[in-house]
Amino acid sequence: MPTRYPPIEPYESGVLPVSDGHALYYECSGNPGGQPALYLHGGPGGGCGPGYRRYFDPEKWRIIAFDQRGCGRSRPLASAPDADLTTNTTAHLLADIEALRRHFGVEAWTVLGVSWGTTLALAYAHAHRDRVRGLVLALVTTTSRREVDWITEGAGRIFQEQWEKFAEAVPARFRRPRLVDAYAEWLAEPDPAEHAAAARAWCAWEDAHVSLSPGHVPSAAFEDPAFCLCFARLVTHYWRHAAFLAGGVLLRDAHRLNGIPGVLIHGRYDVSGPLETAFRLSKAWTTAQLRVLDDMGHGNGTSFPAAVTAALAELAG
Repeated sequence: MPTRYPPIEPYESGVLPVSDGHALYYECSGNPGGQPALYLHGGPGGGCGPGYRRYFDPEKWRIIAFDQRGCGRSRPLASAPDADLTTNTTAHLLADIEALRRHFGVEAWTVLGVSWGTTLALAYAHAHRDRVRGLVLALVTTTSRREVDWITEGAGRIFQEQWEKFAEAVPARFRRPRLVDAYAEWLAEPDPAEHAAAARAWCAWEDAHVSLSPGHVPSAAFEDPAFCLCFARLVTHYWRHAAFLAGGVLLRDAHRLNGIPGVLIHGRYDVSGPLETAFRLSKAWTTAQLRVLDDMGHGNGTSFPAAVTAALAELAG
């Protein structure tokens, strides 16, 4: 089995209008007659690059992906001056996934989620259990308040210099008890100079707390001010609201996923999202296997592509 499959191009792409004036960019690749699979990207706000397609055997899978509300090639963008984030919540994203499923005539699919995409995949499996054949969750998070407080506050104990810059960058008038609230409000400022500075500071911290990954290089995406603003607005929006989910529900009710085959893939050195969440999830969700990669943080380990590819191959039978 290859570590990753050769690059492929979509055989179909388009835009699907959904609720509240949003239109989702989607693309399909692989085998149109293959097993349906859905890819959920990270962020929130990361969008779909081409690399995810290489995890799937293109002869076996009908691969469907989309840019989530407000980011990538979907419209309107969260970076727009009049962006309305009240119509961008986890409930809206779950409804969007169902709209895509119906659009493509899929009865049930295997879902691959990465980072934030694992939270969304878990929420989807809880809400629409009969539509999920299997789950591959890589870089596992549930976006709970506890996890958000760790990644925005607690991780500063490991990256002290970078965290002090991150915390001290916030202008006095925006300072709040929680940094994630402060940044969300700073990023909402209509003044382009203000929200651009907030986006730069937020993305610098994002790059810092994932830097323990072996072979880490700064994200080229963060060199684009438009991407930074869109990404930072969506991340802070979802994080400050703990993904709009009841506290701890994805872990508390994980036993309800029993019967759904799953693979959890997590890095031993993941400071951004410590292993604890994936470990606790695997204890309650007994039909899922936990695979801990000892050469990886929050992505980038050399064993990561092979682990995701192998997990998908197992679920494909």
